Amino acid sequence: MLDSEAVKFEKDILKLIPAPKQPLKRVSRRIGIHTSTAGGVENAAERAYRLGCGTFQIFSSSPRQWKPYELVPHQCEVMSNLRQKYDLKPLVIHANYLINPSAINPEFLQKSVRAFRAELERALALCADYLVLHPGSFRGMTREEGLARVVDSLSAAADGLELRKRGLTILIENTAGAEFSLGGSFEQVGVLIHFLKESVPVAACIDTCHTHVSGYDLTTKAGFRETMQRLDDAVGLKNVPVWHCNDAKAARGSKLDRHEHIGKGNIGLEPFRWLLNHPTTANAAFIAETPIDEPLDDQRNVQALMRLVRG
Repeated sequence: MLDSEAVKFEKDILKLIPAPKQPLKRVSRRIGIHTSTAGGVENAAERAYRLGCGTFQIFSSSPRQWKPYELVPHQCEVMSNLRQKYDLKPLVIHANYLINPSAINPEFLQKSVRAFRAELERALALCADYLVLHPGSFRGMTREEGLARVVDSLSAAADGLELRKRGLTILIENTAGAEFSLGGSFEQVGVLIHFLKESVPVAACIDTCHTHVSGYDLTTKAGFRETMQRLDDAVGLKNVPVWHCNDAKAARGSKLDRHEHIGKGNIGLEPFRWLLNHPTTANAAFIAETPIDEPLDDQRNVQALMRLVRG
């Protein structure tokens, strides 16, 4: 449950959790959560700090509406100052769910390219480090044609924005593997990165729930090792700066994207312990996108991840 569905719980977080009287103890991994921007995008940094986060993710506009949210310079300045004050990094922005860079309909495709360019512009204004995108649906064409269209669309959207110079990287997120969706395998994510890297700074965001329901085994030691090796072969673990840490309500291979609280779903606690303490993930950010069924569920999920970190 994200954004508007979560606001009813998150909008009062500044009242529910008072500011710490002394700096919060940090673990050796950057752990955070998708944070509400209720009351202004800049308020997300204060919420993230009070939840004990070392990193956080936001929507820069409504994730299910085409009408963009207009940022003003003051909001961007406040956000940057709070991030520096609280040592919150990286800042990750998740792109609008409506964007489909592989759409077959010309009008919808053009709308998606315009919307993604606006996402890039807002991310640059907020001095974000990463912008996460689902690669979309290839319905009406072959998968190969869909992948090629994503490359063309993202390159067009980023044209002239000097993303490398300004420190913003696009992250292709793996998906749950539903019919016609792109990114349901590590290989598809790797293909997109390979063909995009000449035109835009690009890497991967790997979602644990999506990985599980698309058919990869995270729940046994042998399966986890094999999955990490397959990810390294297809994408390169060095190219995964952000992990979405979500347990799964659905079974492995179900293709159903239903997030669950950390340790309460079909993945369980141990795989998150393996992931957080894996030697190749030491410099990555780990961000939960877990449900908010009760007040302070977000804080509980952040703490659940932090307790798994050794040292």
